[in-house]
Amino acid sequence: MTAITFKDGMISDVEAFVMADDATQSRIFNLWAVYDAQQALAFADRVHEFLVDAQVGRAFLTPQLHRIETMVYMRKYPSFDLTGILSVNEDGDMWDVGTVFYSMDQVGKAAFLAGGSFDVPYADVLNDQHVHGFYLAGIGYEWNIQDMQRAAKLGRALSADKAGAARKSAAAFKRSIAMTGKAPGAATSEKGWTGLVNNASVPAANVTADGTGSTTPWANKTPDQISRDIWAAVNAVETQTGETHTATTVGLPTQKLRYIEQTRMTDTGSTILSYIRGNRDGGENINFVPIRELAGAGSGSTDRMVAYDNSEEVSKFHLPGDHEFLPPFQKGSMVYEVAGIMNVGGTEIRLPKALTYRDGI
Repeated sequence: MTAITFKDGMISDVEAFVMADDATQSRIFNLWAVYDAQQALAFADRVHEFLVDAQVGRAFLTPQLHRIETMVYMRKYPSFDLTGILSVNEDGDMWDVGTVFYSMDQVGKAAFLAGGSFDVPYADVLNDQHVHGFYLAGIGYEWNIQDMQRAAKLGRALSADKAGAARKSAAAFKRSIAMTGKAPGAATSEKGWTGLVNNASVPAANVTADGTGSTTPWANKTPDQISRDIWAAVNAVETQTGETHTATTVGLPTQKLRYIEQTRMTDTGSTILSYIRGNRDGGENINFVPIRELAGAGSGSTDRMVAYDNSEEVSKFHLPGDHEFLPPFQKGSMVYEVAGIMNVGGTEIRLPKALTYRDGI
């Protein structure tokens, strides 16, 4: 009789059960049937309790949701990842309303003086205050009594599909806000924001129109011309900032990045990408990243390239409160709601001249 464990209704020693004689197996099956009947009765009692006592229903729902959140947060969605593209500032919490920062500039110029001069030039500093707001956003999911009863009857945890969909939607929302300032699918920004790929203060220009037929797209250009376009964008960051910033990162539409990864230079054995990386002054490589939102982001809906100093001093995405699920709430006699909230501040570009856009690629 040790071949079956009555605690969970599972046969603990399958080999011993298979080798047992028919009479022993029959007795075990009979005991198993009794066990199943007891489980069914217990389930019926629990269903009755669930229907008449909201606390019992909540007690069942809470551990199920605990398992759901554990599974969901183990999943990764790299397509919405901002790593290597933009600094994420998580200072603050879910209830902060914004951030204030101060910028300082030094003014004054030295000059020649006469021995008895009264007009000695002075240096000074100018301070400016800047305010950036945060806004609450959310995406959650809900369960009904039928879902929970069926899960309990099957002895399974509630499906993580709805929680996973909410989590993925939150990741897509953050990515879209960071890149464009708009919610996914929105034509305009509800908060008047822009993102990394479309900030109006960033200097922008078209690449040289010397491709086949005096056109700008890289598909009509030689590898040497494409390399020149990239270097022009990289060098523009140094020029615009008086050599106080250098471009550490170049963002390209994914298809354009794949093109320069696979296309060889005219007179070398290296690809366009490896050639550029190997010719940076001081040996510091430029980081090339795929940014799908750059496709069609340029003037006339052309593809755009962005070269920038990827540092928190220059640009950052504010996320003081990352997406999290609140405890379940019974919003009706048969429905539970699980709200998901986040506090988002959008992308802030503090030094726009440390970036440059090149359109028409």
